[in-house]
Amino acid sequence: MTPSALPPASQRSVQLAFSDQPAWIVKDEVDGGWVLQIGGAEQSHVDLADPTHIVHEYLLRMTHVLDAFRPAREPIRIAHLGAGALTLARYVQTTRPGSAQLTIEIERELPTLVTTALPLPVGTDLEIVIGDAREELAAMDGRRFDALVIDVFSGESSPAHLASKDFYLEALDHLEENGLLLVNVGDDAGQRFLAQQVRDLEDAAEDRGLSGVWTLTHASLLTRPADGNMVLLAGGALSSPDVEQWRTAWKRAGPHPAAVLDPDETVEAFREIGRRR
Repeated sequence: MTPSALPPASQRSVQLAFSDQPAWIVKDEVDGGWVLQIGGAEQSHVDLADPTHIVHEYLLRMTHVLDAFRPAREPIRIAHLGAGALTLARYVQTTRPGSAQLTIEIERELPTLVTTALPLPVGTDLEIVIGDAREELAAMDGRRFDALVIDVFSGESSPAHLASKDFYLEALDHLEENGLLLVNVGDDAGQRFLAQQVRDLEDAAEDRGLSGVWTLTHASLLTRPADGNMVLLAGGALSSPDVEQWRTAWKRAGPHPAAVLDPDETVEAFREIGRRR
């Protein structure tokens, strides 16, 4: 199915049972492609013609991280907790064909809407699990991934049972020894929720004998209060001797102005953020 042959508008919306919000697939008149809206707010952007065209800043930073931590085109095993319109899954299939992917989604109706209106790239190996991210991950005892992406946080309204050290411990336990956890955290200008997530993830990494948390973000968010997203990284992959090369690549790739903080710099940055409140 081509971008011009999407189902009619009557087949591009659904009422979500869990959140009781309407979900729509609508044309993006600015950037091209298609947008998933939930409750009237933009959640995801998809370019069917070019799945490597990533619009959202935080997601673009995540793609650069995934590009660097394994050799180019090498398939990986990756789990997505909260995947929206499966933008990152599409990117992984396009850049690393043959990757085994899994997504856990709490909204039962959403994956059918998304994959019907916006078909996945040919050959995509994606297992879709419906349910609570923590419960479903816990049920996968012994299953390990090269990368695990958590994209379920939106400030203080985030599910409390996911925004916790215990959940981060459980997530880290599902990584291969040299695996990588990527966490998107959106927050308001106060960044109190974000600061707590950094502390919880740092504590979880320390408990598992891992190096601390890396942070990727728009540089301005570190110096002046504003709503925004930061990408937090943890896992055995960050002990690689190549991590400084990755850091250079992540910063160069942007989006700009880009900040890439190592664990010591992350601790210091959030100490400063705490002082300015």
